[in-house]
Amino acid sequence: MTRRTFLSSATTLAPIAPALAATQSGPMPMGFNTYCLRALRWTDLQLIDYAAQQKHDAIFLQDSLDPLTKDPAHWADVRRWAAERRLHLETGGGGIMPRTPEAFQSSIDNILFNIRRAKAMGSPIIRCVLAGDRASLPPGPPEQHMQTAIRLLKAAKPQVVDAGIKIAIEIHKDFQAWEHRIIIEESGRDFVGTYMDTGNPCFVLEHPMTTLETMAPYILTLHLRDSVLYETPRGIAVQWVPLGEGVVDFKQIMDAARRLCPNVHVYIKPITGRPPQIIPYLEESYWKSFPKARASELARFLSLVRRGQPYERPMVIEDLQGRALPEHFRAAVQYQQREHVERSVAYARKELNLGLRWRA
Repeated sequence: MTRRTFLSSATTLAPIAPALAATQSGPMPMGFNTYCLRALRWTDLQLIDYAAQQKHDAIFLQDSLDPLTKDPAHWADVRRWAAERRLHLETGGGGIMPRTPEAFQSSIDNILFNIRRAKAMGSPIIRCVLAGDRASLPPGPPEQHMQTAIRLLKAAKPQVVDAGIKIAIEIHKDFQAWEHRIIIEESGRDFVGTYMDTGNPCFVLEHPMTTLETMAPYILTLHLRDSVLYETPRGIAVQWVPLGEGVVDFKQIMDAARRLCPNVHVYIKPITGRPPQIIPYLEESYWKSFPKARASELARFLSLVRRGQPYERPMVIEDLQGRALPEHFRAAVQYQQREHVERSVAYARKELNLGLRWRA
């Protein structure tokens, strides 16, 4: 990707016009993302059984904790278990960006392993994350990391195409939507698309609707997560909460999704139990990571922030990244994760008209 190509793409890639998009008539199929129940440490079979018991249409098996998760024989079992319970299954891996040039081949090997695993499980996609967040990207300008991602994805293309699946890059805390769009277009949208997550755009100062509208032509899977947002002296605070209890208008989000990306499965993905995170956008140093951020998109995001306030309902805050869950909190966090998933699913069914099997 040359500098001229990058600048041209950045200015000409506009969101798809709603009038040109298909429209979903009736409810969209719905499932849940298994990462939401990570504290329970259930096996893949337990998670699949839970999805069936809860009358879901689908299950997204993310960051499996099953002790057999790397065993090819287990992959065939997962495929069979999901099929027997009439569940659509999607899965994939985690981060793929190499931190050093020497790690490039290891990153490719990681993608290829997850291609084999996803294919064997019957998933039509392989989920990938470019980086944990903007700060986790290696030193260098964003364009450099975008070019690395493009080279990485192109290197894996033959195996992805042979497997008959697509790579779904998760909207995470690393790139803004217009940057994601360039990565997909330059890599090849015939085999790369988007794992749309509504909870992560806030961490790159982007309204989830901006992300949805920008990425709509590429969305392969849609994951719903709500946030509270509010102003602080350094910038804004973001905290994830059960669906329907934050500041995001999910009726508006789903109205747009039914127009713009109607043929995907929708997954409920509340990740709760974490403290508010401060995004210090009022500090000059923050913008060194976003040299080409768009003022109009920031203004749209801030209009969402100014409608928000701190979360006032009870929540156990003990799901701290990088720290083991204290044993004396384990039962409370396990109960909370399951209750928050089921509360979010109930909201999605009643207020957003999602899901099919539960109606029978």
